[in-house]
Amino acid sequence: MGDKINIRVVIAERPYKMAVAREQEEYVRKATKVVNSTIESYSKAFNYKDHQDLFAMVALQNTTKTVRLEAERNFKDREMEAKLKELDELLTKHLNNFDHVL
Repeated sequence: MGDKINIRVVIAERPYKMAVAREQEEYVRKATKVVNSTIESYSKAFNYKDHQDLFAMVALQNTTKTVRLEAERNFKDREMEAKLKELDELLTKHLNNFDHVL
């Protein structure tokens, strides 16, 4: 990570000052837009006025996505490991057979 820069973001009409790594600024700004958009959507869909409820819903939605993505990644990692082990065993078998031919 590189040097930190000070930025200001606005979430639910409240400003927040943050120090972030320069290479993370774009991600923080995009995340701010997603959070604000989700808050606005929930506010309209469920007619909530209390930001606390909206923040809780956004937190739950984003945490659910994170948990799902981690589970998918872990599944894919296990599948990839199994396939690589299978391929390694197959290659080893064929190489051993090839050595016996020579």
